[in-house]
Amino acid sequence: MSDEALRLSFEFFPPKTDEGRLKLAGVRDTLAEFDPDFFSVTYGAGGSTRDNTKNLVKQFNAYDAKAAPHLSFGGDDEATIKALLEEYRLAGVERIVALRGDMPSGVGGSYQLVYANELVAFIRQHFGDAFALEVAAYPEVHPQAKSYDDDVRFLKGKFDAGANSAITQYFYNPDAYFYFMDQCAKVGIDKPIYPGIMPIINFRNLMRFSDSCGADIPRWLRKRLESFEHDAEALRDFGEELVTELCETLLENGAPGLHFYTMNQAEPVARIVKNLGWGE
Repeated sequence: MSDEALRLSFEFFPPKTDEGRLKLAGVRDTLAEFDPDFFSVTYGAGGSTRDNTKNLVKQFNAYDAKAAPHLSFGGDDEATIKALLEEYRLAGVERIVALRGDMPSGVGGSYQLVYANELVAFIRQHFGDAFALEVAAYPEVHPQAKSYDDDVRFLKGKFDAGANSAITQYFYNPDAYFYFMDQCAKVGIDKPIYPGIMPIINFRNLMRFSDSCGADIPRWLRKRLESFEHDAEALRDFGEELVTELCETLLENGAPGLHFYTMNQAEPVARIVKNLGWGE
């Protein structure tokens, strides 16, 4: 790393096919050259990828690639989650990304969501400090939050329950992150909050995902990306420059590191990380 004080991490989702798993092993090896602090592995809505997540995390750890599984209660009971956490502990997992999780599609009103602060408290109660705990943060406000202030207070609740640090939803306006950090400081949050970074790879996918998760695409950026919709190379070059500049602004103004949403692709992320001087 160019600066040992900065944390670098990459996020993957569990592939569903043997071909996808083989490809991801190559992506992991490519990004491992940057000596990241960890790779995180997502957990489907309602825990739908639990076994795939667990198997991928164990495989990564076997290759000395530190992996941090995402975890939510989903439809599982306490005994099931406790057993999964014990399995992770015995496998040498040192970090958990603790989330409320999303409601799986097609599930009725009887489905109970367990909030992230409750999951953090549960892990601390049963496993003490065996795991470093990451939680989610939303500089542009969680889409289901009642207000900005409520969202900040809820994040504080996760830290009060025992979280060590937070990773944000991705954003393209650095001022949203800096304002968010100021508001967090005002309520007494003093733990690190790492910006989540989404490389610009596919215009339509980015628009659809951003609309669903509440990440804002400024109008000027949306219009600029639209102009590259049929020119993949121009979109790639523009996206690389834009996201590199975003990362530089964040790091120059005190962000403690970066967490990249890779979409299981190495090249777009690797180009940005190289631009930032990691791995030199």
